[in-house]
Amino acid sequence: MLEEAGEVLESVLKASCLPLSFLLFVPAVLLLLGPPPAAEAAHEFTVYRMQQYELGGQPYGTRSAVLNTEARTVEADVLSRRCVMMRLVDFSYEQYQKALRQSAGAVVIILPRSISSVPQDVVRQFMEIEPEMLAMETIVPVYFAVEDEELLSIYEQTRAASASQGSASAAEVLLHTATANGFQMVTSGAQSKAINDWLIPSVEGRLTGLGGEDLPTVVIVAHYDSFGVAPWLSHGADSNGSGISVLLELARLFSRLYTYRRTHAGYNLLFFASGGGKFNYQGTKRWLEDNLDHTDSSLLQDNVAFVLCLDTLGRGNSLHLHVSKPPKEGTLQHAFLRELELVVASQFPEVKFSMVHKKINLAEDMLAWEHERFAIRRLPAFTISHLESHRDSLRNSIMDRRARVDTKALTRNTRIIAEALTRVIYNLTDKGAPADLQIFTDQMQIQQEQLESVMDWLSSQPRAAQLIDKDSTFLSTLEYYMGRYLKDVKQHHVKADKRDPEFVFYDQLKQVMNAYRVKPAIFDLLLAVCIAAYLGVAYVAVQHFGLLYKMIQRLSLKAKQQ
Repeated sequence: MLEEAGEVLESVLKASCLPLSFLLFVPAVLLLLGPPPAAEAAHEFTVYRMQQYELGGQPYGTRSAVLNTEARTVEADVLSRRCVMMRLVDFSYEQYQKALRQSAGAVVIILPRSISSVPQDVVRQFMEIEPEMLAMETIVPVYFAVEDEELLSIYEQTRAASASQGSASAAEVLLHTATANGFQMVTSGAQSKAINDWLIPSVEGRLTGLGGEDLPTVVIVAHYDSFGVAPWLSHGADSNGSGISVLLELARLFSRLYTYRRTHAGYNLLFFASGGGKFNYQGTKRWLEDNLDHTDSSLLQDNVAFVLCLDTLGRGNSLHLHVSKPPKEGTLQHAFLRELELVVASQFPEVKFSMVHKKINLAEDMLAWEHERFAIRRLPAFTISHLESHRDSLRNSIMDRRARVDTKALTRNTRIIAEALTRVIYNLTDKGAPADLQIFTDQMQIQQEQLESVMDWLSSQPRAAQLIDKDSTFLSTLEYYMGRYLKDVKQHHVKADKRDPEFVFYDQLKQVMNAYRVKPAIFDLLLAVCIAAYLGVAYVAVQHFGLLYKMIQRLSLKAKQQ
């Protein structure tokens, strides 16, 4: 029998008999079509979830975090219960809405490694879309990922598979579906849950004036936290890293002036780096309540000259003083406005300066500017910014990166504010000082290198309120920096009320996602059919081996005769 089988094999190889060739080589073909090696079958990468929080009882952002579904792109005809992958360069709000309308299981938006490489029209478009994404109710998880070679390869393969579903031939669709590779996207974390007892910290420090107890106080405020559609991607360079940079530089400059008795002014300077600014200025609200309602001795209860809030000062050739109520002539607020106009006109004529008056709208969920928190408590306050409108999309975007801050513009704006503030508290105009007098020169000049290094530090890390707690490295560094120049530096904390919380944060904002290479279900069916056919052919060949042997002998004999 073995000799006969050997003759059969030899005859197969010589005569290329199709049925037996198929019988012998099908296993090799099936092995080639099998799954890839384990090292190539999965890719692990970090993803950042869209915002999830509640403010004033209103939910914002996505409501889910768990993902375990097959990947598709928007080109696919069916997106239901699929993980829809999009690239930022091709992203549009219409495509995003299409995925949600078709009950997609999740959305993953792929960002480029460098935001600065993205075309400006794409950046502006996405910045305008971010608030709309947060405002709409989103049940499915929405994640952002930074592209790498493997992730781009997954996206391209998924897009090719999704686009093939629109082919004209049903046979082509079936063949491509059976042979194409799919990807199952799975997150490693659990479902998101509310974070109880989260503290929003703020930091204050002061410089005490010379000349008595009942001195007027100038309050300088800037919120340090950033905001965007994804907390872990919110670096907030201009909004409001620039404001904090100016606050720290002002603290350094005036600490030197207050060191010497002849330059020690008769004003208290109170510096406040507030937290929760992007959540309706929760840190400022609680700070005011603690100082005005729950204590008997506070600089805010005494003679407050005005409150100066610093917001988005890192670019442009314009400055706007935002007020809720125009200052009356003869007040210190009006004096500061007059000095700003004087400094800009005489020393920086290229800068366009204006006052923007906007009444407080208590019917809105969010206050427009931080000074409105003080104005509600009847403290004279205003905000200075290069933005003319509080609705500018730059204030709440993950696109607000270090490249968007012009260090020269930031240095110039710092000098304008410092010069105007100094002229007010030292009453230089009434003393006959010329308008073009430059106070901060030589050893007292604004240090552009220091401003630049502070901006680099601030914009190198996400500063979303959900990520900064009282023990964070960022807050410790900020507190240390303020402590170098100010006295009585300390933290203030805000914790939401348990029964009626004004804000609620959720966890699972950063996770690891795995993309597993998988074959579609129809591939398993096709493989089962092939195996059944193979076994059927093998069974028929064994059962009728004698007939098959005679047929091969005849074929071999004819081949030898020819």
